[in-house]
Amino acid sequence: MNRRISNKKKTSYFKTRSGKCLILLLIFCVLLSVLSRFPGVIENYYALGIYPLIAAGLRISFGWLPFSLGDILYTLLGIFILWRLIRFIRTILKKRWTRAYGFKSLYTTLYVCGVLYALFYLLWGLNYSRQGIAHQLKLTVTQNYTTQELQNLTTTLLQKTNHDRRQLGSPIELPNHKTLFNQAVASYRHIQRKYPFLAYRHRSIKVPVYNTLGSYLQYTGYYNPFTGEAQVNTALPGILLPYVACHEMAHQLGYATEDEANFVGFLAATASTDPLFQYSTHLELFRYANSELWYRDSNMARSNYKQLDTLVKEDLKHLQAFFTAHENPIGKLTTKIYGLFLKANKQPQGLDTYDRVTAWLLAYRKRNLEQK
Repeated sequence: MNRRISNKKKTSYFKTRSGKCLILLLIFCVLLSVLSRFPGVIENYYALGIYPLIAAGLRISFGWLPFSLGDILYTLLGIFILWRLIRFIRTILKKRWTRAYGFKSLYTTLYVCGVLYALFYLLWGLNYSRQGIAHQLKLTVTQNYTTQELQNLTTTLLQKTNHDRRQLGSPIELPNHKTLFNQAVASYRHIQRKYPFLAYRHRSIKVPVYNTLGSYLQYTGYYNPFTGEAQVNTALPGILLPYVACHEMAHQLGYATEDEANFVGFLAATASTDPLFQYSTHLELFRYANSELWYRDSNMARSNYKQLDTLVKEDLKHLQAFFTAHENPIGKLTTKIYGLFLKANKQPQGLDTYDRVTAWLLAYRKRNLEQK
């Protein structure tokens, strides 16, 4: 009798209420994917309409917590996946596998993946398809610029980097993370006077639960779309943190791609009155620009490096030593996986997307020159 019931379940599994729910969930995921192909619709109705309400709701709900709720949720999800995987392997090893168990395992896997996919894109991921700040500022961002244009930009960043570093003195007096986050919020208050659409409200910036581990996993920060929290790895050298914080806050405002978040972070951080924010940003952008220049004209790039202030060179050596000390196979693997994630979300350059901020800076520079 039990075998007959089991067979009935096997043949009609996807006709049950649970099966129908799964089918509806998968259809909804497909519809989200189709919707992402219409940037104008996403920009007007999601990015500027629904998303700000979602983001504000998440930050109000979880921003007051003194710890990263997102990290806790990821930990629980990891434990759940590990537990299910162990059960699955034990079932096979003990030869208890049945078709009914197979259907149930498949259902659970598809359902969890479907829910995570739907929540990710509803809560934030559709921003990958928006027209974004290039549309808002009427920028024409292109990779078709000359080596001389790139050198001119790099020279400007070089001069600003040296100037900022001299203002800071030696050693640099670094703020604690609470002060740093307050200053990052203040930098967005400054930039919103020029660009009201960059207004940042309802602060939710956190130190990750696994802060030190983050350095070995080779991430400087990340945005959690399920809780609306911006995570900043404060175990990093302090000169990096102002720009990292502004970058992650840009994600909170719905600027999803990494080059776009880099550019918005630049706008916010350089609007700050704090010289550390200026230095952190100009130094990082100089590194991006001069690195690209190296592939075009290594002599120019080498000459630029030689013109850096001695204190800047010392800071760069410290950064290099820090990242070298934290290199490991797992970190390289997580970096590679994240690169694949970026490629799957409209960033075909993968991790090189970060570097494309140079094209944004040149487009912004050109637009400002034309308006003068």
